[in-house]
Amino acid sequence: GNIPQTHKMPYCDGRTILTACFLSSSYDGIVLVTQSYDTLPKELDCLKAPLQDYSSVDCGLKDEVVVLKVPGLPGNRLVFASTGPVNRDYDDVRRFSDAAVSGIKRALKAGMQRPLLICPRHSSYDRSTLVAALGALHALYMPLEVMEASIKNSQHKVCVLGLWVDQDASGEELVNLATALESGRLACRDIGGSDPERMAAPLVAEYVQNLFENSPVKVEVVSDLKVLEKEYPCLAAVNRCASAVPRHQARVINLQYCGEGPVKQTLMLVGKGITYDTGGADIKAGGFMAGMHRDKCGAAAVAGFFEVLAKLKPKHLKVVGAMAMVRNSVGSDCYVADELVLSRAGRRIRVGNTDAEGRMVMVDLLCEMKEKAAFEVSPQLFTIATLTGHAIRAMGPNYSVSAGHYIHSGELLGDLFEVSSIRREDYDFHKGKSEYEEILQSNNLPSSATPRGHQTPAAFLIMASGLDKHGVDSGTPLPYSHIDIAGSSGPFPGVPTGAPILAMASNYILPSA
Repeated sequence: GNIPQTHKMPYCDGRTILTACFLSSSYDGIVLVTQSYDTLPKELDCLKAPLQDYSSVDCGLKDEVVVLKVPGLPGNRLVFASTGPVNRDYDDVRRFSDAAVSGIKRALKAGMQRPLLICPRHSSYDRSTLVAALGALHALYMPLEVMEASIKNSQHKVCVLGLWVDQDASGEELVNLATALESGRLACRDIGGSDPERMAAPLVAEYVQNLFENSPVKVEVVSDLKVLEKEYPCLAAVNRCASAVPRHQARVINLQYCGEGPVKQTLMLVGKGITYDTGGADIKAGGFMAGMHRDKCGAAAVAGFFEVLAKLKPKHLKVVGAMAMVRNSVGSDCYVADELVLSRAGRRIRVGNTDAEGRMVMVDLLCEMKEKAAFEVSPQLFTIATLTGHAIRAMGPNYSVSAGHYIHSGELLGDLFEVSSIRREDYDFHKGKSEYEEILQSNNLPSSATPRGHQTPAAFLIMASGLDKHGVDSGTPLPYSHIDIAGSSGPFPGVPTGAPILAMASNYILPSA
């Protein structure tokens, strides 16, 4: 039962550091993720017989995660987690991450502390082994608050995670890639999933500064209220109520990475980081406020993507990021519907609904990115936000929605997108309704009750930031995409997914499979 060519992933203070190891005897069980034992490669013949024996007495082998006692294997235990049939008409590589999550959770229940994950590469999915590894790591994530409260010897769910590879030459590359991608998702989960006090804006800034200390990523934090009011008036309006509480005061966290060699492409990212969203004066009622600490997952994803950059250090790529960390509080000094706010781009905005705060905190940062883009090489602008319930209503949970020029390759790693278009009706929707305002921030209804409720905010961001002067017909066009991750950021209760970090990494960092 010797299982050669494995790599182990020990959990330590860094939480996901992977190193090479080739001793299968160091594991206490195997987690097998595959479509069927019939398709196992010859190197894994030793796993076929016990699974064949089991299937002779249980036809549900392909439908349930099972644990077998197999003498001679590490720990004498084998967890089998089938992906089920992978129908190429409608299935995708998520089958492997889903199965790995289920398999690892069952291994934990069985008491494994040193599981060895085996997922042979599927002929139709070149990165299926990596996707399975990422699924396993997702299942092994320990929330930041839980880890910080744990005693030193209980900070991780397992001691080590092993990964089997069919060729040792590819093992180190796979390990390094999984480490980098998971490190980014881990940072995203820490920021996005932690409660509104643990990750209030000042503490997010502190976390990010510590994260990128001695790394290729430069961090600058804007905290002065006067500067925020002058440079980002729309953000400052949302922050006005929270600013009275020092621990809730807003922060703008600026990030920059510049790879070696001449820059060939520049990505410019703005992330929505609402540390808690009460809805403001248009307060969320009827139990809809619970879970609103997750409204910072867009900014969390920006930080996570920079962590991937710091680990993989891609050449010829420059990335500029801005995290808009603000609490949308309610109180005597909160901004209200009917207010007129002059944006950084000089556009007069009428507030229609204080619960449409996400577009407000991002719009001036997007305007600043537009200004900087004039001095960058091949710039592409993005806003990333858990913005609208309409995105979930329109596309269902689990999918990010891209409106604009974003050409994604998230299918490679199971970080999937649906694509929307910005139409003339979306611009018309936000045109001022009277002489007082040029732009209407929002109507008075929830996005889920508004036709084209996830497309219109993209039009608002374009109009209020001045990007409408940089369309394809202009002399200085700027590609821009708005990514709504309200559906893909993860369930509550539950753990954030880290979307769209894997898709962004697939598209701009990873070599094609």
